[in-house]
This record gives sequence, structure tokens and C-alpha cells, in this order.
Amino acid sequence: MRAARIAAGYRSQQELADALGVGVRQVRRWESATPPWPQPEQERALTRVLGQDLEALGFTPSDGVTADRVRRTVLVAPATAVGLAAVPTQAVAVQPATAAVDFEAVTQSHRRLYWSVAPSTLHPAAFAHAGLGCALLPETAGQTRARIAAALAETWLLAARIEFFDLREPERAGHTLLRALQAAGEADDPLLGAAVLAHTAFAPAWAGDRDAAVERMVAARTYARRGPASAELLAWLDAVEAECETRCGNTRTALHLIGHAEDVLARGSEHPSPQWLDWFSAVRLAAFKGNTQLKAGHLPQARTTLLGVLGALDPSEEKQATVVLGDLAAVEASAGNPEAACEYAIRALDQLERTWYATGMERVRDVRRTLAPHQNERCVRDLDDRLYGWTTTVSALAR
Repeated sequence: MRAARIAAGYRSQQELADALGVGVRQVRRWESATPPWPQPEQERALTRVLGQDLEALGFTPSDGVTADRVRRTVLVAPATAVGLAAVPTQAVAVQPATAAVDFEAVTQSHRRLYWSVAPSTLHPAAFAHAGLGCALLPETAGQTRARIAAALAETWLLAARIEFFDLREPERAGHTLLRALQAAGEADDPLLGAAVLAHTAFAPAWAGDRDAAVERMVAARTYARRGPASAELLAWLDAVEAECETRCGNTRTALHLIGHAEDVLARGSEHPSPQWLDWFSAVRLAAFKGNTQLKAGHLPQARTTLLGVLGALDPSEEKQATVVLGDLAAVEASAGNPEAACEYAIRALDQLERTWYATGMERVRDVRRTLAPHQNERCVRDLDDRLYGWTTTVSALAR
């Protein structure tokens, strides 16, 4: 029930109590290990507000409820709205322990493929894999169930990242992140929960809603404190909040957060980073920093930072390279160097033809808009030829 409450947007027991018109003590009892069966009016209110039946919320059914109904109960936050998949509260273990190992192996493969496979190709595969995970959960128990739930949370998180950063579907990504949060709750993995919650901050930040973004980051940091968070994870949370602040125009605050993240990485941690944290490193933090310096108007510093990032990126980090090249193009455009800006933008387009990344293309298009005063110059016309060439145009529309 606690996971369903949070997924439905009620951050505290008091908020849910207010929505239901009951005392907070009653909600506390319902979230206990042995919750009392609610009265009929309370039952209707609970199922309406949380979008789940009582067995799914962890209540023990009465004698009149059949065992079949118990097995069919699912952890589904407004299914009609977001289509959450089945995560039963009671399991019948028929799958061997190796099912978790096999399911995790595919999850890990999808995570690696994200950096090279076209998002429109990988997304349906990840979704199908998540469907398999939901089918396996009712047939597992104990550690096997927990491991499959954790891998399922990773899969939903990957799908949401594709939806937000590649397919540019923030509303859909929000629904998928709710699924990921519920699966992380089933696995009782607070670090995964922190990662999911931090990703939910991106959408309001992109829309300029700083308060909502900060609130979600507070939740993410709260979850991170519940587990053995590594230095990399804590620094990434700083980086996410920094990007949110940058999007909302608060570059000074963002640079302070990035400085704190650098200190966290320098101090290190005794805890290892989760395997799924493959989207962050000291180099990626520097990329965040370079973009923030650019937005703050610190052009010489941004140029130096971004050139360092470009030289330090691994050849496999092709998506990130398109973003860095786009930022370097923006630095030169802002500095009044249209030829250099076009050179970096064309390099980004070369990379995008090999590895598509919507964020990278957005960077190039933003640069082209800033070059409008120079649109009659040869270098800008050459950029337009590449930006609107057959291959690039068809690729962009097809993704």
C-alpha cells in the first residue's frame, strides 16, 4: 500500500488521510504488516483514490473471497490511465531460481544496447521484456521474485529514458516511471527508487516548473539515504538537480550543485555503484558542467570544459558526443564564430547519422536558430545542406 500511495502522488500518510477523510492513524494501521480490513465506505474510497483493489494493497481477504481472486490481485495504479502491468501481492512459486538470472541477463543486454541501437527499435523490445517480467512475477517467490522485480524496474526505467530523451514523449515516460517505481518497491530497492524518482524531475524542469522538480529531487535523495548509495549515485543526483536548475534559469545554483558533485566524487565512497548506473561518470559530470557554463554565459570556461570532455569520452559514448559537439557549436555561435559553430554542428550531424539521439539533434537545431543573422554565409548554407539533407531528414522523421 505504501508503494501504491507514493505512485498515486501522496507523499505522506497525512496527505492520503486527508484525501480519504480519515485520520492519519488509520492510514498508518493500513500500512502496517497486518492491516485491518476497511469498512465498506473506506474500501470504496481506497480503491478509487489508489486505483487498486484491497488485496493488491496488501489487505488479507475475508473468508468469502476465493483463492483465485487473491491470485489475480495486482499492484496496478490507475490501470485505465497508465496501463500498469500485473505485480501480484501473493505469488505461487513455479519458476526455478534460474529464471531470475535469465531475466536479468536480457535486462543487462538491453541496457548495453541502448547506446548503439536505434531507440525506436529497442523500445518495443524493452516493453516486451517488461511484459515477460510481469508474467514471471506471479510464478516466483522470495529472492527470485525480488531479483526479477528489480530487473523489471530497470527495464521500465530504460523504456522511460527512451521515451523522454529519445522519443520526446514526456507524458508517456511519466507513466512508465510509475511502473518502474512500483517494481522497485516490489524489489524493496531504495537506490533504484531514487534513480526513478530523479528521472521524474526532468519533465517538470523541462516545463519550467522548478518547485515540482525540486520536490521530486527531495524524494529521490530521501530514497538514496535508505540504501548504500555510492559516490557516483550521489553525485549524479546533484547533476540531475543541477540540470533542472539550469533549465529553470538558475545557473548559479546549478554550478554550486556541480561543484558539490565534484567534491563527492573526489572523496569517493566505500559502496560500489549499481550496475545500472551506466549513464554517469566524472566525464558525464563535466559535460553537465560545460552546458551549465554555456547557459550562464561563461563561454571561455565552457569551451575549455567541453573540449576536455570531448577528448575524454570513450569512443562508444556516441550519443553523449553529439550533445557535447552541439554545446561546443553553441559556444562558438555565442562567441561570434559562425564558421567554428558550423564545423562542430556538422560533426554532430555526422555522428547522428550513425547513432540517433534526439537530444543531440535538438542541440544542433538550437545552434542553427542562433545563426540566423549569418544565414547567408557559406558555412551556414553548408550546415543547412547537411541539416536538411535526404539522409538526415528521413532519419529524423523516422525516429
